[in-house]
Amino acid sequence: MNRHHRASPVSAMLGAALAVTLLLGAGGAGAVAIGEPVEFESEAKERQYSRLVRELRCTVCQSETIYESNAPLAADMRRRVYEMTAEGRSEEEIIDFLVQRYGDYVRYRPPLQANTILLWTSPFLALVVGGGIWFTVVRQRRALVTRRELTPEQRDAIRRFRDDGHEQ
Repeated sequence: MNRHHRASPVSAMLGAALAVTLLLGAGGAGAVAIGEPVEFESEAKERQYSRLVRELRCTVCQSETIYESNAPLAADMRRRVYEMTAEGRSEEEIIDFLVQRYGDYVRYRPPLQANTILLWTSPFLALVVGGGIWFTVVRQRRALVTRRELTPEQRDAIRRFRDDGHEQ
C-alpha cells in the first residue's frame, strides 16, 4: 500500500506565509525598521532625522511616509536618511539627494515649479471641470422639462378624457 502524505491546505498556507516572511525579512537586512531606536550624537540630528522621515513619501506605498511604511524601499530610504544625517548632511542636501534619485514625488509637499504645476492645480481643475459638467447637465434637464404648447388634437384628447370621467 503506497501512501502519499499530503499537507492540509491550512498547513500549506502557513508554510507559504512563513517562507514569504523569512524572504522579506532577509531582504531588508541593514535597513532601519519602523520604531527601531536610532542613536545620534546630538539632539539636533535626531530631530532632523525624525522630521525628514515624516516628510518624505514612500514611493511604493504612495500614501504613507517612509516613517509609516513597512515596504523594503521605505526601510532603505530610512537607512539612507539615517546615514546622511549621522554624517552631518543638512536637510536640504538629504532631500535633494532623494529628489534626484526618486523625483519630486518623494516629497509630501513638492515645490511649485514647471514640472509640478499640474500636481498643484489638478484639484482646482477637477472642481472647474466638474462644475462645468454639472451646469451643463442641469441646463439640459431644464430644457427637457420646460412646458411645450399642446397641439389642438392633444387639447381635444384631454378634454374628451376629462368629460368621460364626469359622465360616470
